[in-house]
Amino acid sequence: MRIVIAPNAFKNSLHATAVADAISMGLQQSKLNCETVCFPVGDGGDGTGALLVNHLGGKHIVTKVHDPLGRTIDASFGMVASANTAIIELADASGLRLLKPSEYDPLHATTYGTGELIKAALDHGAAQILLCIGGSATVDAGTGILSALGARFYDAARNLLEGLPASLTAVAAVNLLGLDERLQKTGITILCDVENILLGEQGAASVFGPQKGATKAAVEILETGFRQLCNIAFDESGKDMATIKYGGASGGVAAGLHTFLHAELVHGITHFLAVTGFESALQDAALVITGEGSLDVQTLEGKGPFGVAQKARANNIPVIGIAGKVPLQHHPKMQEYFDVLLPISNEAMDLDEAMEKTHDNLVRTARELGNLLALNIR
Repeated sequence: MRIVIAPNAFKNSLHATAVADAISMGLQQSKLNCETVCFPVGDGGDGTGALLVNHLGGKHIVTKVHDPLGRTIDASFGMVASANTAIIELADASGLRLLKPSEYDPLHATTYGTGELIKAALDHGAAQILLCIGGSATVDAGTGILSALGARFYDAARNLLEGLPASLTAVAAVNLLGLDERLQKTGITILCDVENILLGEQGAASVFGPQKGATKAAVEILETGFRQLCNIAFDESGKDMATIKYGGASGGVAAGLHTFLHAELVHGITHFLAVTGFESALQDAALVITGEGSLDVQTLEGKGPFGVAQKARANNIPVIGIAGKVPLQHHPKMQEYFDVLLPISNEAMDLDEAMEKTHDNLVRTARELGNLLALNIR
């Protein structure tokens, strides 16, 4: 039996490769005679870039950039020479994981360092850039990236705005004349893992701001600034930043780069599976196992396991979903894509302990699953 193991990361616990390896280990310890193929996936969230580099045979290039609060750090991007493509993980330069909780500051944290990674990729001759934007510490609508690449934001008195994104409430003009000229010949594709738009109750500030430390007052400041930026963009280009699908992803980075750099916004897991050749991995597979920290109806909104399950279903391959948490009640829509849903917890424990034991619980669950499949009861 050939089993393809294609999980997403278990957030804040194990990255996707470690999850796949644990499931494979458990199956190999079982009584089931099987071949396992590990194909860890990413949907645009934190860790997707590293997976793409590995799948596509790229190499990592380290450079110095600024973190969300302006401190100098080492960060890397991937370069796939055969495709002349750079793979950039926003979280490596502008991620929440780079800050202590006491440092969360979405009014002043910026994506400037990610812009510096893009410049470094251009210096290495990149003609295409794949940008994975999950896990950011920022809610700046990409103004930090744009600033690093040469854009300038001014108030009504033509003073250069400082302290972005808080100061966006005063923005009156955007000057793109200083943008790096190489961008005109460089395609930018952004892998998005959420479909939120930029403004409103389901927008970048309201939904993602509090996750990154924004108070109610800070959310209002960010929303006001974004609205002002949208008005300017519409007046100057006719583009409505506020209604772009995926525009709210990563605190509005998707909307900002789509509007000002003509970046293409794509559904993260769909694009990931296409460029990494997942269809080929499914050849002769008898079973697909996928999963992430939680599998529920929100998974069906386009998360990694859903994309995997869709592809497996299209090839008439059964799908098992493994997660830290699964719904208690039967859900018809979930069953359309997942033949079986398995939680990995084996006893009552608090969340911190459960996350510490994720690897062991994955191995145990996969081992028992393999033993069950080996029974072959008639």
